[in-house]
Amino acid sequence: MSLTAGSRPDGTRPPAAVEEPAAAVGAAVAKVRVPRKASKAGKVPFRVRLRRDRALILMTLPVILLLLLFNYVPLLGNVVAFQEYDPYVSSNGITAIFHSPWVGVEQFSRMVDDPLFWDATQNTLVLFALQLVLFFPIPIALALLINSVIRPRVRAVAQAIMYLPHFFSWVLVVTVFQQIFGGAGIIAQTLEDHGWSGFDLMTNADLFKYLVTAQAVWKDAGWGIIVFLAALAAVSTDLYEAAAMDGAGRWRRMWHVTLPALRPVIALLLVLRVGDALSVGFEQFLLQRDAVGAGASEVLDTYVWNMGIQNGDFSYAAAVGLVKGVIGICLVLGANKFAHLLGEQGVYQK
Repeated sequence: MSLTAGSRPDGTRPPAAVEEPAAAVGAAVAKVRVPRKASKAGKVPFRVRLRRDRALILMTLPVILLLLLFNYVPLLGNVVAFQEYDPYVSSNGITAIFHSPWVGVEQFSRMVDDPLFWDATQNTLVLFALQLVLFFPIPIALALLINSVIRPRVRAVAQAIMYLPHFFSWVLVVTVFQQIFGGAGIIAQTLEDHGWSGFDLMTNADLFKYLVTAQAVWKDAGWGIIVFLAALAAVSTDLYEAAAMDGAGRWRRMWHVTLPALRPVIALLLVLRVGDALSVGFEQFLLQRDAVGAGASEVLDTYVWNMGIQNGDFSYAAAVGLVKGVIGICLVLGANKFAHLLGEQGVYQK
């Protein structure tokens, strides 16, 4: 017995109420077109992702616009490093770029021959090395110390007290140090009241690099522990329990469990810190420049400000800033490559 299309094994046809929905579903499935790229690679088409994530895109659009406006558009102004820029040659500073004469690499040659530039570079590198050795490990140590506190209330209070100075301005930080370590500060006055000779640490050019490092530690070290505490929060307590069952003490657990968990974060922050080696600060040094002199407090940031803003030599200041930025990029790439050699991810993967 032969069966016709749509018939049952017994030769009868199904009711129309069953046959029509089945035909409608088949027709709907046949009309669905699977994009060729999606069917091959298994990826969602761009227009589908754009429609799906339009709310997130609209939320990030203001941030992208601000980033373009304040970070990428100003990069076009680096063209004045190859000019003898004069802002008064035109009606406004922007159109003056098109009327200023080109001088090629003359500003860079002048920079190489300028001994003040090399003095500022030397001070910058010395301060970077000092802060890398004395400042960078302190947030890690503070994070380990706070993480070892058992009571949550004590831990929260200690963390709040430590990162509170981060919200102080550099004017307030320098004022606090002036009131403590200055010639009229509380320590000097107390020594003089007891017959000892006072001192003025704020005007000592030889100790200035240690002074600014101490100021940076007091202001920003507590804030830096937040990143490391977040990394420690992701460590499973099972690892500590397993290490304790194997006979590992407190220091062994810290060395074999805690520090390996912090290695990726330490490598990432170290790469970013090395890339920022030539930017040790501006306002902090500018506020204390008159107290210790330019020889001890002049760094590249203040040097650019003095040459560009105070002296009006915008082309030369732009050339110094451009060189500083290029060297910073090279340092980031080199430090990130070194992190890859150590088995860490760094800023970006290989």
